[in-house]
Amino acid sequence: MDELNPNRPIWLADDGLAVRVIDQRKLPHELEILDLTTVDRVIQAIVEMVVRGAPLIGVTGAYGVMLAAAAAGGRAELEKEAGRIKAARPTAVNLAWAVDRTLAAALECGRQPDRVAAARQEAGRIAAGEAENCRRIGSHGARLIQEASRRKEGKTVNILTHCNAGWLACVEWGTATAPIYVAHGRGLKVHVWVDETRPLNQGARLTAWELGRRGVPHTVIADNAGGHLMQHGLVDMVIVGTDRTTAAGDVANKIGTYLKALAARDNDVPFYVALPSSTFDWRISDGLRQIPIEERDPDEVRYVRGLAGESTRQVLVPPAQSPAANPAFDVTPARLVTGLITERGICRATAADIARLFPDKAGAAA
Repeated sequence: MDELNPNRPIWLADDGLAVRVIDQRKLPHELEILDLTTVDRVIQAIVEMVVRGAPLIGVTGAYGVMLAAAAAGGRAELEKEAGRIKAARPTAVNLAWAVDRTLAAALECGRQPDRVAAARQEAGRIAAGEAENCRRIGSHGARLIQEASRRKEGKTVNILTHCNAGWLACVEWGTATAPIYVAHGRGLKVHVWVDETRPLNQGARLTAWELGRRGVPHTVIADNAGGHLMQHGLVDMVIVGTDRTTAAGDVANKIGTYLKALAARDNDVPFYVALPSSTFDWRISDGLRQIPIEERDPDEVRYVRGLAGESTRQVLVPPAQSPAANPAFDVTPARLVTGLITERGICRATAADIARLFPDKAGAAA
């Protein structure tokens, strides 16, 4: 991995005609780089979770508009292809935000080569902006870890996280992991409880891999162990990411997040959500009613993939005839969220405090 633009899961090929991504389905046991050269391949990568995580999905969609501009014959065709990209995954709001922004930039140009160049430039701006936002999230969130370390007189701060909200899910730094990386870099003693995160095991596969590469102490745990650890005083705070957060502070994240928030509330453990402003859906205020929850292939529940000897294998867990259900996300009500860590600072998960931090977005909710 060290040969890559450090800790970036997406970049342009040298000729600028292909989008290079890490195939996250293969990690941590195999590293495979895929070239996305068409809109169909971009959509496939998003749907099949070659790329995943709200900010990264957005950046991938933005570069998809660039590829669409290169292939499209005219404005109507480009708009149609952009619509197809936006429909690839319904829950993460970053995808539509980034596609619409890149499409608008491209359509300002009349000639096709100019549209391609404009889309490439805008997608690059989005990628750079998300990386900077995550860096700032890390700086703001690290203060919370520093305060916890001070209260514990320098003893290890134990942080629980769910799914993967690291640089693999973003462009650099990550969201939930950014404060951890900053705190660790400052010499604070941190330890991360890594939920395995079924289905697909993004915590056990991806977060553990990231933290190990950075030398951050961590322990992989079963998804259902978090409440037990909180009951015994072994968790100082929870930090998770989000795929869509309402203007009133309701949080949609990987399935299982809501249960962690309930356990945290019952045990007086602070529960924080880290996100860039691109992950707010400023149009809505009721997460339970207004956030669409993606239903994914039940085989993601029925099968698991892991290393067997020299190669990875997929194995069936339940009886072959047993049906399965696979809601990909749940919604954590704002009342269970201690605070939101954003690039502009930390705020309470309330409409008023979010609007205080983002006055330019206030009043957008329908």
